Amino acid sequence: MPADSDKIEVENIMSPGRVYRVNRAKYEAMRAALLSVLPKAAPGLTVAEAKMALLPLLPEALFPGGDKAGWWLKAAQLDLEAKGIIARENTKPLRLHLC
Repeated sequence: MPADSDKIEVENIMSPGRVYRVNRAKYEAMRAALLSVLPKAAPGLTVAEAKMALLPLLPEALFPGGDKAGWWLKAAQLDLEAKGIIARENTKPLRLHLC
């Protein structure tokens, strides 16, 4: 069974007040990659553009061949939005940028 230090609590902007415990190493790697590719101002990047830009930045040991990167991208996106670190534009497709 993983140690508590292997997990981190994340929020979800769509479910205020709830926290979820996820793998710390994967979350932190995705968070760092996402924050490094998002621009500081609107209109930002689409989620697909952000994923393409951050895939080469992810550690192969954690995301072999980009496996599960989409799920972790969404988890990091929703947590960072809940914390006010990134923002979404009301566009289709959805666009993200740093706050």
